Amino acid sequence: MIRIENVSKAYVKDETVVKALDGVTLKASKGEFIIVKGSSGCGKTTLLLTTGGLLHPDDGKIIIDDQDLYTLSPQEMAEFRSTKIGFVFQQYHLIPYLTILENVTISSMAHHGKTPGEKAIELICDLGLEDRIKHIPGELSAGEKQRTALARALLYEPKVILADEITGNLDDKNSAIVLAKLKEFTNSGGTVMLVTHDEKAFAYADRIIELEKGQKEMTHN
Repeated sequence: MIRIENVSKAYVKDETVVKALDGVTLKASKGEFIIVKGSSGCGKTTLLLTTGGLLHPDDGKIIIDDQDLYTLSPQEMAEFRSTKIGFVFQQYHLIPYLTILENVTISSMAHHGKTPGEKAIELICDLGLEDRIKHIPGELSAGEKQRTALARALLYEPKVILADEITGNLDDKNSAIVLAKLKEFTNSGGTVMLVTHDEKAFAYADRIIELEKGQKEMTHN
């Protein structure tokens, strides 16, 4: 489902070239839950962003569902992301003046008029948010915000979920809810790539990949 082939990405800072990714190659199969871990600055988030079509690599290929992402036009890329990839970030990216239901269904605008119907409400309830459905983000706990963001990512049944440090602000109970929902997604055939240093998440993974200085160092089953 995901093929990352010899991907490199460098940044220039104060006339110094910093290699965030240095020839990374890895694959993730349909129905697989992989975790990418490593120390701060090792390239984890850069890898996630390039995999999701949000950051163009300097070299290499990203192929998702047999599509070479960086051969697409900007419009094609946006369409591909909206139908194939769900994103969940640590900072939630919720719109502050919209309710939970409105935040979950906001992506419907990218789906050419498709109505979310009962699916959004079903996801919200499944994630234990039925009592908060008309609340705005400022009235929610960190765990409730993260569950809202996850419901939004799952609404249109993407092929892949890309998640970045999503349990970092959560207590054990909310972490377990979020991770169990991701595992359920992979059990139904989806693919998850989760960037995290949270050891509580490791038990949910099929594979754990470690990055060190922009390179894939090892894989743990």
